[in-house]
Amino acid sequence: MTHIELPTAGREGHLNEQQQEALAQLRAELVAESKFLPAHHDVYLLLRFLRARRFDVPKAKAMLLACDAWRAENKVDELAKSFEFPEADQIRALYPQYYHRTDKLGRPVYIEHLGGIDIKKITAITTMERMQQKLIFEYEKSLDERFPACSLAAGTHIEQSCTIIDLAGVSLMSFSSVASFVKQITQIGQDYYPEQLGTMFIINAPMLFSSVWSLIKPFLDEVTVKKIHILGGSYKRQLLEYIDEANLPARIGGKCKCPNGCEVADPGPWNSVDPAALAARRADSLKANTEIMHKLQAAAAAPSS
Repeated sequence: MTHIELPTAGREGHLNEQQQEALAQLRAELVAESKFLPAHHDVYLLLRFLRARRFDVPKAKAMLLACDAWRAENKVDELAKSFEFPEADQIRALYPQYYHRTDKLGRPVYIEHLGGIDIKKITAITTMERMQQKLIFEYEKSLDERFPACSLAAGTHIEQSCTIIDLAGVSLMSFSSVASFVKQITQIGQDYYPEQLGTMFIINAPMLFSSVWSLIKPFLDEVTVKKIHILGGSYKRQLLEYIDEANLPARIGGKCKCPNGCEVADPGPWNSVDPAALAARRADSLKANTEIMHKLQAAAAAPSS
């Protein structure tokens, strides 16, 4: 059986000297340029962007600032608080997307079933812009609620998910549109929410998927590609190495049968966590980041000896 564990390289508490220097440099440059956002730029976020660019500070900084500009342009903070998606049930019938409990490492499990996806039918119900907004909303909810709740439940920092993409029922006719759509949504995650993917399983992949994968793969960075496992119909053994059978929906070989359907139940630690505990975590993070910012500002303003 495969031994799995949360990665530690390049993470808080496990940084080598060069990585610590890169983190300090990135933070100091952001503060010096008045671009450090205490409510947003915590150590975990800075390290995610640094890992995404192999601790190359100029590249990580450019990526982060591009993300901040994108967030401002798309009013992401406002979207995270007020977005509503009344067409959810109709879209779910064509394209089920949902979070469902956690894997053995305490990470939220995210599942998509692409077999019924029909871009024409989806765009008759909603717009691709709103589909992307829904995706962004879910990314933000993971950052604000799911990951913190999973961290409290696991007793360790959780900042990545375990994703299952089910291709059962995907037809040859729909593959090109599916590939185009997957490329769009993957780009958002890779550019603006880096290092949030822990492991991805693409299950029920038909033989022709290799040609589709060749179209998608060039748009993914090397680190992301290594996290993706392409599996056919005999996938259950690999999934159970990462996810307890009780936490896996029956639809994909598990034992869970949520009363109202796993696609809508949204079971997980994020539904039982005390909201006050999450608010306290956010307040502590804001306080710590603000103190760091003030210390760096004071150091920069101090006369040189």
